Parts: sequence; C-alpha cells; structure tokens
Amino acid sequence: MVIEKNTTLDRTFHALADSTRRGMVTMLAKEGFKTAGELGAPFDISQPAASKHLKVLENAGLVIRKRHGRTHAFSLNSETLGAARGWLERHQAFWAGSMDQLEALLETEGDT
Repeated sequence: MVIEKNTTLDRTFHALADSTRRGMVTMLAKEGFKTAGELGAPFDISQPAASKHLKVLENAGLVIRKRHGRTHAFSLNSETLGAARGWLERHQAFWAGSMDQLEALLETEGDT
C-alpha cells in the first residue's frame, strides 16, 4: 500500500491540534475579520504568543493576513478547511461502513 504524503493536510491538522488555535478559527468563522489582539484576548495570552499561534494558522493556510498600517487583521481561508473536511468525510464513510458490517456480523453471531 502506498501512503500519499500531504503536507498541507499535515499542517492543517497540526494547527488544529491546539485548543487556542481552534478557538481562533472558531472566532473567525463566526465573526469574520479580527485583529491579532482581538483573537488573542479571550485566551489571556501575550501578544507574542498570539502572534505565534496565528503564524502556525497562517503557515497551514487556515487564515489570511491583511495588513492595514501597523494593524494585522485575519480572516478564515475556508478552502483549506474544506480539504480537511473532505479527508475526514472519506474516513468517516469508511468507519461507518465498517461499523455497519460489524453490527451485522454480531447480529448474525447472536442468532446462532
């Protein structure tokens, strides 16, 4: 079996593995453009820490940075999330089918 390496997907899941970054993504999904300060404020983290989290999200392609003078505003890049969603849906379909097969097997075994 050949396993295909997908570095974009790897970066996406790595970025989403952290609860602070997931919270930032959720804020952007619900509220649209936010500054770095606005994204870091609910987490009680320093500006440098917020910037590091945002850099990870940006490197993963999950957010898009816009500069307005000294202010950096961020928005969500839904295309990258769509690719991750597609991967998850393919695997969910596999596991759902596998569980259905297991359930049918167990029912058959229970009848004997």
